[in-house]
Amino acid sequence: MDGFFRALAVSLSLTVLLEAGFALAIQRSRRNLPLVLLVNVLTNPAVMLLYWLAAAYTSWNLILAQIPLEAAAVLTEGFYYRRYGRGIKRPFLFSCALNAFSFGAGALLQLTGWL
Repeated sequence: MDGFFRALAVSLSLTVLLEAGFALAIQRSRRNLPLVLLVNVLTNPAVMLLYWLAAAYTSWNLILAQIPLEAAAVLTEGFYYRRYGRGIKRPFLFSCALNAFSFGAGALLQLTGWL
């Protein structure tokens, strides 16, 4: 279980840093950074836990398990960006872009051996 908590901490930390940086680059404003942090604290641990449970207790293809988990995170975050975001014109596209960026960066870091 120690490995799970370490992976959770790394995943959440990288996700928050990457998505906050990308959000800042897209919007050029800091006003939504606290919201980016909060939605990731809400969704990232849930996605990680469900992914680990799927890996441990099912024989599912983990890529196929990851797709609905990431989609649920995008939809949940998009909902909060629409409801509480200030100046976010397309909140679900914003959520999708942030998640695609952090997911892609994480995958690249894993492929290169940095994670």
